[in-house]
Amino acid sequence: MVVGTQQDARSLVRDITAPWKGKPGGVIPVLQETQKQIGYLSREAMEAISEELSVPLAELYGVATFYAQFHLKPRGRHVIRVCRGTACHVRGSAKIMDRLMSMLGVQENGTTEDLRFTLEPVACLGCCGLAPVVMIDEDTHGRLTDDPAKLQAFLDDYS
Repeated sequence: MVVGTQQDARSLVRDITAPWKGKPGGVIPVLQETQKQIGYLSREAMEAISEELSVPLAELYGVATFYAQFHLKPRGRHVIRVCRGTACHVRGSAKIMDRLMSMLGVQENGTTEDLRFTLEPVACLGCCGLAPVVMIDEDTHGRLTDDPAKLQAFLDDYS
């Protein structure tokens, strides 16, 4: 769902926060559901949550920036995670990251303008035997190279 106006965000947040008003422990579930509905935690949504739950905006941002599950900017339909673990690094994951950044026209943790891809480095994907490894969404792809033709074919599978 794309929330276009501040009023849209307020209306959505009002529905999400209703079961949590006056109850402790609602911040994380409200942030999770809001992000699920909007795709990320917009400034408007965060302000509305702050007002509805009577929680300081700074506290909400503290929670949202502490946990990696929360995102304050729109993300792509497909999230590409490039492993930076030791085995992947030794086998060229940095070159793969550089090539993907060039091909997609984004920096690390960036999202393409068409919101198709978000490119993220990760500490380890736990697939050292397949190094270097890249995950797109829940799909693991191992033994990759920085060959542009192969990477483009790989990206084309995700529309």
